[in-house]
Amino acid sequence: MNKVALITGSSKGIGKEIAICLARNNIDVVINYLKSEKDAIDLKEYIIKTYKVNCLAIKCDVSNEIDVDNMFNRIEKEMGGVDILVNNAGIDLSNMFSQKDAENFRKTLDVNLIGAFNTSKRAYKHMIDSKWGRVINISSTNGINTYYPMCLEYDASKAGLISLTHNLSIQFAPYATVNAIAPGLIGTENELEGYTKEFLEEETKKILVNRIGTASDVANLVEFLVSDKASFINNTVIRIDGGQYNS
Repeated sequence: MNKVALITGSSKGIGKEIAICLARNNIDVVINYLKSEKDAIDLKEYIIKTYKVNCLAIKCDVSNEIDVDNMFNRIEKEMGGVDILVNNAGIDLSNMFSQKDAENFRKTLDVNLIGAFNTSKRAYKHMIDSKWGRVINISSTNGINTYYPMCLEYDASKAGLISLTHNLSIQFAPYATVNAIAPGLIGTENELEGYTKEFLEEETKKILVNRIGTASDVANLVEFLVSDKASFINNTVIRIDGGQYNS
């Protein structure tokens, strides 16, 4: 029986690439979305047709415990449970500091951080019962030492996700590993939207490999972390940023 992977926020961007990469490795996939229904259904049909694995597309607000419980109930009924959890869903409500408010700060934490807690808590029992599991939290270099005041609530949520990773790794031991990935500048449509050419050129100069990352770069790292080759990697934050440095 194939392993089952749930990738939150996977109708497009990095999550979509992760879903395709895992399906390519004969892993059954659950695509989670909130608003992009057509993208999710199209991806589901592509994965089933191309890779011949089981695939579901489920609408769920990961910040809502009832929504998450209903999503897991369906997965457990139709696929047996979540063996691999990739907490990828996230929002970034960037604007000027003077225009920020507590409501949007709270919303960012609800999706980016509490959402990961909700799904991890729900996945816990199956992973412990089956004595195998992988939890991968998609954080960001913004949660380590790359800071932009315009997205300070996003940065805080990603730093919190790293802390959550360390605590969950203890809770899930010894059967499931919990790690975080911290991407730098990744060239997805959402990531690059709104940036000027000049800004991107300046940011690229800070990357030692002299290019912006791709969603495939991140997916390849997830592919490794879910494999048996990574069974001794746990409680770790892995930067994937091309050697990005501040200047």
